[in-house]
Amino acid sequence: MVVLSFQAVQFRPPQHLPLHRPSAGNVIRCGIAEPSGEPAPLGQKTRYNDGFFDRAFMTLFARKMEKFAASAKAGTDTKKKGWWNLDYESFVDVSKRVMQGRSRMQQQEVVREVLLSMLPPGAPAQFRKLFPPTKWAAEFNAALTVPFFDWLVGPSEVIEVEVNGVKQRSGVHIKKCRYLENSGCVGMCVNMCKIPTQDFFTNEFGLPLTMIPNFEDMSCDMVYGQVPPPFEEDPVSKQPCFPDICSMANPSSNVCHKLQACTPPPPPPPPPLPHFGALERNNGVNLWQTVHISDSRCVSKKQARKT
Repeated sequence: MVVLSFQAVQFRPPQHLPLHRPSAGNVIRCGIAEPSGEPAPLGQKTRYNDGFFDRAFMTLFARKMEKFAASAKAGTDTKKKGWWNLDYESFVDVSKRVMQGRSRMQQQEVVREVLLSMLPPGAPAQFRKLFPPTKWAAEFNAALTVPFFDWLVGPSEVIEVEVNGVKQRSGVHIKKCRYLENSGCVGMCVNMCKIPTQDFFTNEFGLPLTMIPNFEDMSCDMVYGQVPPPFEEDPVSKQPCFPDICSMANPSSNVCHKLQACTPPPPPPPPPLPHFGALERNNGVNLWQTVHISDSRCVSKKQARKT
């Protein structure tokens, strides 16, 4: 079992979303290999026994995201692995490579394109007709989330929430998010899961969704029917990195650098090579060829003089 350590960060869910926890008997445990059947304690990574359908979803998402990902290191390229050789670690690795060289908005757009690519044409419009933004639609989608997203986020349960002053069972409590636990990355949680999922349900499907990650214990609450706040007003926009467990962390920054809106600057160009020349003789003419190499482009100038 891999032992993780990180600094606790203060986080409180918005006060306008009261959450009511039901009994633990309603939790979907999704193949957890821990003796207790529950996620591992904070600071330890939960072990899972992924089944056929779990690996099918992991493979499907990883293959779809691979075309947007940066080149993999030797021995980790998912393209060279068999269809059923992909696991959750491979899925997380592809997610990390999708983030490389992309801004926050660009990362979110990739997830949107991947989600749309998995739906038949016209699916969002049909979803809007079948599930208008009502209490029933919010509760129904919360109930579907628990069994269908356990491969991605781990065990979860339907909870009662209050939306616009109305109590309804349209909340989903994720006990310890598998995606955040395995990546250890705040930016990946926000840019590759929370924000694009919120936007997809709210804007594409027309059913508002707010996701409230808790970076103290790696849990998360999904509230269907609640319109998400603007990113600048969301507490996650001020969230620092996990410097002890994230390989991409910037410990010197007060806010995770992956949450910045600007496009990452391009890498510095390589230093130019020195000039060099070569003397050629052709049909009684001396050709002095000067080649200057810079930025992988060659510029040639030929000066001829009579012999």
